[in-house]
Amino acid sequence: MIVVQKYGGSSVADKDRILNVANRIKNRIEQGDKVVVIVSAMGKTTDNLINLAKSISKNPPPREMDMLLTTGEQISIALLSIALNELGIKAKSFNAFQLNIKTTHDFTKARIKDIDSNKILKELEENSVVIVAGFQGITESGDLTTLGRGGSDTTAVAVAAKLGVNCEIYSDVDGIYTCDPRIVPNAKKLKYITFDDALELSSLGAKVLHSRSVELAKKYNVKLYCASSFTDEEGTWVVDKLPEWLEQPVVTGATIEKDQIKITLNNLPKENEIIERIFETLSNKRINIDMISMFTDKGNIHLSFSVLNDLRQTIEESIEKIDPSIEVLYQGMFDKVSIVGVGMKSSPGVAARFFKVLSKNDIIPELVTTSEIKISVLVSKDKSEQLLKELAKEFSLGG
Repeated sequence: MIVVQKYGGSSVADKDRILNVANRIKNRIEQGDKVVVIVSAMGKTTDNLINLAKSISKNPPPREMDMLLTTGEQISIALLSIALNELGIKAKSFNAFQLNIKTTHDFTKARIKDIDSNKILKELEENSVVIVAGFQGITESGDLTTLGRGGSDTTAVAVAAKLGVNCEIYSDVDGIYTCDPRIVPNAKKLKYITFDDALELSSLGAKVLHSRSVELAKKYNVKLYCASSFTDEEGTWVVDKLPEWLEQPVVTGATIEKDQIKITLNNLPKENEIIERIFETLSNKRINIDMISMFTDKGNIHLSFSVLNDLRQTIEESIEKIDPSIEVLYQGMFDKVSIVGVGMKSSPGVAARFFKVLSKNDIIPELVTTSEIKISVLVSKDKSEQLLKELAKEFSLGG
């Protein structure tokens, strides 16, 4: 059987950890499997390369940044291959160019268009392990690209989808929890979670999986398994539907997404296309606008939304170019606290319980958004962890 495994940067951060991963893969080979391994750069390699580039230039060309950053994974895949061969396991490493992992031309945030699975399958005929550089791809014109945040997870899921097999994601976290255990120490580890719940949690700040990889897994129905590379403790399966014997919880999890700001555009004219231009401009810059609120007063529109604080300068420059006369108010810092659960669809009263918790703790949200399976509020940073703990109690997210 073929299986795809992905090991994050913390799992291959130094020689001892690379040897640990090699031994884990060896054990899997001895069980009769063939393994395709996707590997991230070692430890803080990517961050160090970014800092090095920015010590030379405040705005290095995106193409050259991708040329630089793709070297990180090339180091880790080669070292892992050397370690496996030393253990007597026939392994071979490949970068994106060698496997023809085709992407769009969007440097630093490219998207995968296709992967040459025939090349992988051919190499598996001669080797027990094929090791693939995560996070990177190549354009039609031959330029190297990177996939942005969570890129190695995305590579792993894409390879698993092409091969029609399961994907195992190994990191320094031993599964997906209902809440961050550092804030809620008795948070439950989930044995199973649906794609929909995992997608919402990952997009709302949960760190185990990146939302792009979950989105891809859901699209191609790739079963994901998340576990630690440092223990043999059972992890979490991400699946299309929960097993029939498992009761669907009303709320699956709760998260905090930190360092948000609230931006308000006041007195926008109601009749022209200014709002459309604002959203279109920010969309073209790949800025994810969240928690939108809009109301009309005396013929004018007041528009508020939340974004990550590190996007403020880009937004300021964009709005200035659209219309320097727009009245803009920046407020923050805030945190976004959310609850998520597919079970909310069939359980009335969740919003009432949520706002009861807010009221009991004297928390007044700046913004609120809801969907069938999510409620999010923007609150002051000094109240966010308290709110998360209280929500964990209210919805039985702790053990």
